[in-house]
Amino acid sequence: MIAGKGLGAAAAPEPVLDRQDLLKPDAIGIAQATVIGMATSAPAATVAISLALIAATTAYSSGIILLIAAVPMLIIANAYRRLNLWSANCGASFEWVGRAINPYLGFLTGWLMIVTYVVGTVAGTIVIGPSVLAVTGAATAGTGASLAIAAAVILVMLVLAVLGIRISARAQIGMAVVEYVIIIGVAITGLVWVLSHHAGTYPITSGWFSLSGVGGHSDVMGAFLIVIFVYGGWDGTLYVNEEVEHRKVYPGRAAVIAVAILALIYTLVQVGLQGVVSPAKLQANGGSALVYVAQVMGGTALARAVALAIALSVIAGTGTGIILGARIVYGMATYRALPGFFANVSRKYSTPVASSLLIGVLLAALTAVYLLATSLQSAFGDVIAIVGQLLALLYILTTLAALIYYRRRIIASWRDAIVAGVLPLGAAGFLAYIVYRSVSSAWDGSRAQVWTLLGVVAAGLVMMLIARFGLRSVFFRLPRESASPEQEPTATASV
Repeated sequence: MIAGKGLGAAAAPEPVLDRQDLLKPDAIGIAQATVIGMATSAPAATVAISLALIAATTAYSSGIILLIAAVPMLIIANAYRRLNLWSANCGASFEWVGRAINPYLGFLTGWLMIVTYVVGTVAGTIVIGPSVLAVTGAATAGTGASLAIAAAVILVMLVLAVLGIRISARAQIGMAVVEYVIIIGVAITGLVWVLSHHAGTYPITSGWFSLSGVGGHSDVMGAFLIVIFVYGGWDGTLYVNEEVEHRKVYPGRAAVIAVAILALIYTLVQVGLQGVVSPAKLQANGGSALVYVAQVMGGTALARAVALAIALSVIAGTGTGIILGARIVYGMATYRALPGFFANVSRKYSTPVASSLLIGVLLAALTAVYLLATSLQSAFGDVIAIVGQLLALLYILTTLAALIYYRRRIIASWRDAIVAGVLPLGAAGFLAYIVYRSVSSAWDGSRAQVWTLLGVVAAGLVMMLIARFGLRSVFFRLPRESASPEQEPTATASV
């Protein structure tokens, strides 16, 4: 095991900014990094949860809403790409925000990253049991069976994460191929089914292509609230950047590619399947709408195939949750913003074993608590419900870091002013409005979610004080940085 460098408190040595000697460099390519980002979004599982909800909220104008929402996501992904050109560090937003804006805000960003990935992954692990059993045709899964399956999946994915990013990426690609072939095939089948006017279908009309939806009943802002959060997770490509070929270039490109592919998949699947059955039947089967629609078109065989895609999506999401969460913890620990033990890297596997074990244990423990302590499920539900807001906050903070770091380039030309200034600022502002609407809605409906969000931030402040005064992290003494108009002309010429 190799302890992270730059951890001494007294002498305050320089932090480690180049860790190619620890994590394995050039272990995976751009395609594998893209798949990791897409797996974090968990397309099949996400569609299973949101198919009926999006159809109802958009009044069947989901296609145009999904495509419009992809625009700010692409702009923000490009901001991530530009920041990665500056510093390809698996701490990503934690380091970028800290070095460009303020280290205290950077630490809070890192804290939000950890909470988001742990809680978001737990949201998947608690349904692994039912998802896996659905493939066999089992109607329900008992608590014991669900817990056993979740524990087995977490253990297997943890072992793969420890053995190396390369083997984990290969497993991700294998699961992704099966998952995407199934859901895209089912979506195309559904579109043909609707266009062929099968009995019981909901026909495509002009309302499908209008923001106001069928009959003018679309809740546009409510739809954007859902759809923006559906895209969340593509940034996973940046947290493995130290292990990707051309670490400063490929991870950022992979993020942009991941958003674009997710936009196409989500749009095709939503538009292709939302009209297969009537609105009443779709909403009546809301929680299992994807499987139900497949059952209508192809019977038990197709329904089980879709259940397999959902199960693989959840399993893949668990794997990426461990991989990415571990690297975020590792990146923070190398600055001693977290205990230095978590900066240890295995000589044999070139992976952050201690950080991986931490994330794996947290996932297993939180999943067990949720499944066994029914009295706490409501509280967990409130935490899970705010993951979307946490993701949006991360995207906003990171976009602001890009604006501040590249501020001299922004005023250097009209092109940079628009591409690197106006567009990212607009995208961040759009997300900020989404968060505001979400919090306002929660305050009027479920104030527990608002207090949960404030509680997460408060816990982050406590952890920040521990890192600053207890661990005496060098991160809080880093100077602020910004790019000059002439800096890295080759790398940043296309930003």
